[in-house]
Amino acid sequence: MEPLALDASNAPLFYVHKGLTAEIVLNRPERLNAMTAAMWRRLYHIIRLLADDPQLRCILVRSTSPKAFSPGCDILEFDTLRANSGQGRTYGRMMHDTLDAFLACPIPIVAEIRGICIGAGLEIASVCDLRICGHTARFGAPIKNLGLVMAYPELSPLLDIMPKDTLLDMLLTGRIYNAGEAFEHHLVTRVVPDNDLAIIVQETVDAIASGAPLAARWHKQFIHRLTNHQPLSETEKAICFDCYDTEDYSEGCQAFKEHRKPVFKGK
Repeated sequence: MEPLALDASNAPLFYVHKGLTAEIVLNRPERLNAMTAAMWRRLYHIIRLLADDPQLRCILVRSTSPKAFSPGCDILEFDTLRANSGQGRTYGRMMHDTLDAFLACPIPIVAEIRGICIGAGLEIASVCDLRICGHTARFGAPIKNLGLVMAYPELSPLLDIMPKDTLLDMLLTGRIYNAGEAFEHHLVTRVVPDNDLAIIVQETVDAIASGAPLAARWHKQFIHRLTNHQPLSETEKAICFDCYDTEDYSEGCQAFKEHRKPVFKGK
């Protein structure tokens, strides 16, 4: 049987291209978007595909389920795909390659989170640049109850956005955090009313897409690089001034003088 196209809307995970933006859609509501191996593979190929699109200005990751972003990996596959350390390494590489592809994506990524965001769902959210959730969203990783651990590539993005003691509290106690606690500990960027979530997320995506796309990509690159804490090379420092040679810079300045909205081309 031929695999579903990556943009097939009947797939458990697919993408939708919307001009200057794109959406990655988790679409397995009967299992609350529990991640299968096939979904991880599709997610990897989709993010790699979108990352190579020079016209794309923002990517949204969302769910079709009103109850969940994702509760993690589907435990129904554990007996066959994660039954021993060898299988665990294989499955882990698949997950980690996908998370790395998100981190390497030059395009700003926004996560729209409603309901449950647990385990692998939390890991996917952590490699998005902005995470906007509804008031009833819940976050955690109670994998201690499975005797399971998060590997280094899964922990690293979480440590980039939240304090280590909070992450340890989450992993050691298995406690589930409400949306307010998640915001307090920097797990999410914003908390909004559930009924307003889709609207506010779309406004955020539109705001990103309306800006100079090269500037957005550079800012993402610079901020991720600074989390490395290694000294910057002179070449890296010089890149900060490449924006002056772009058409977008000229257009932005001219539009400001003429009191109009700029028309950026990503050049």
